[in-house]
Amino acid sequence: MNQKNLLDVDWSKIPAPTDDGAADHLVGMIIPPVRLRATDDTLVTISELSGRTVIFAYPRTGEPGKVALVEDWDMIPGARGCTPHTCAFRDLFGELKAAGAAYVFGLSTQSNAYQTEMASRLHLPFPVLSDEKLELTEALHLPTMEIAGLTMIKRLALIVDDARITHVFYPVFPPDRNAAEVLAWLIENRAEGGSA
Repeated sequence: MNQKNLLDVDWSKIPAPTDDGAADHLVGMIIPPVRLRATDDTLVTISELSGRTVIFAYPRTGEPGKVALVEDWDMIPGARGCTPHTCAFRDLFGELKAAGAAYVFGLSTQSNAYQTEMASRLHLPFPVLSDEKLELTEALHLPTMEIAGLTMIKRLALIVDDARITHVFYPVFPPDRNAAEVLAWLIENRAEGGSA
């Protein structure tokens, strides 16, 4: 199946993911000192960042006109919608920063080269982090799915204050509304002096 318009999705025809409890342990966890390659060609260690960080994770973005990873990709709960998810954070980036996000990052297990092409094509104002070696994913026991022999992060968003996870959005559906949900949470829960 060719992926035509990655942004044009009828969410009523896509199965929603259920809360399987796989993210219940994350609130309160300290981000480990893992360095990840970013699409701006820097190495980012989230645990060293002060202030409030927003991280949204997704399985994998597609490329227009390319064949989907598996034929029934759209029918896997939580798989479809990575590009709309990412574009929503792009579109609300200024508001997220104004609401107290010192940093905003995308996160997937795709390679940095793949992510860099996507970040350029979608004109992202924030870096996307590659956890291709699953270092952060495994250290935090992030919820994952296995598809076509690949381990991918299930869609979620994390609010991190001075290296500690203070809030988790999981499951996320529909993906294109997650950035607005994060923004609303940031406005209602403004950080004071760099911590929640």
